[in-house]
Amino acid sequence: MSFTAEVRDELSRCEPVCEYCNLATLAALVRVSGTLSITGEGRRLAVTTETGAVARTMINLTHTVLKLKTTLTPRRSVLHKVRNYLITLPEQPGLDKALVLLGILDRKGRLVAGVPKHIVARPCCRLAYLRGALIAGGFVADPKGDFHLEIAVSGEELARGLARLIEEVGVRARVNPRRGAYAVYIKSAPDICRLLAALGAARSVAGVEDARAMKQVKNNVNRKVNAEFANQSRTADAAQHQVELIARAHALGIYDTLPEALRSFCDLRAAHPDLSLRDLGEMADPPLSKSALYHRVLRLEKLVGER
Repeated sequence: MSFTAEVRDELSRCEPVCEYCNLATLAALVRVSGTLSITGEGRRLAVTTETGAVARTMINLTHTVLKLKTTLTPRRSVLHKVRNYLITLPEQPGLDKALVLLGILDRKGRLVAGVPKHIVARPCCRLAYLRGALIAGGFVADPKGDFHLEIAVSGEELARGLARLIEEVGVRARVNPRRGAYAVYIKSAPDICRLLAALGAARSVAGVEDARAMKQVKNNVNRKVNAEFANQSRTADAAQHQVELIARAHALGIYDTLPEALRSFCDLRAAHPDLSLRDLGEMADPPLSKSALYHRVLRLEKLVGER
């Protein structure tokens, strides 16, 4: 099961807070995944989904909240070899009233463009509406790979309405047009966790947090490895430079005229060309500090440079 399917399944099992929360969840499900058709036989509402959680939630809430009949048709895409479900609310007594109640149509029979205000009048119902939208059109990337949550909807007003509801949770969501639709998306792991927690997906939050912690551990290890590699490279470059200075001193014929302290450093470096100055100082007799050896390197550079 994909991480998106896990999130949808967990959200579909959340209990309502008030008597209107189920209506809000159903309204979002229908609005995001539904299609309203008007034919000579009347109105027909159809919801197509590839997710069992959406189909199950849609049917259960339609029966319990609206008391309407539904038909379920399992199908399989010939092209993509994927099972999907068609849930249909055919023309029946009470359907027109239900469409108004769900905020799909207003009282004059016109389509409602944004989030219906009467559906999200209560804070708990606003969360229930977001829950339904995420169940119906949501995508949550596997946090082991990337942090990304989005809800795809067909209208800009609805997308911006959902973004405003998300902002009430303390999370900033962006809206982008995408192939004739709109995506409400979040790319921050803390924000994704905050939203999922507010919607009641505690198990999914734990999954994101675990993946985030693992990534932090890996990043810290990589930073330390990179830093160590960089230090080793600098040490090797510095040691090579010192060996070249010693060779230059020999070539100029000044090696035997160097002060004893410098010659002892040169002999030590020639014997151990790969050690850092700190390790080299520990091998000196008596031991010398890194700073003391560094000043001898500077003195050697000056003497060689004067020739």
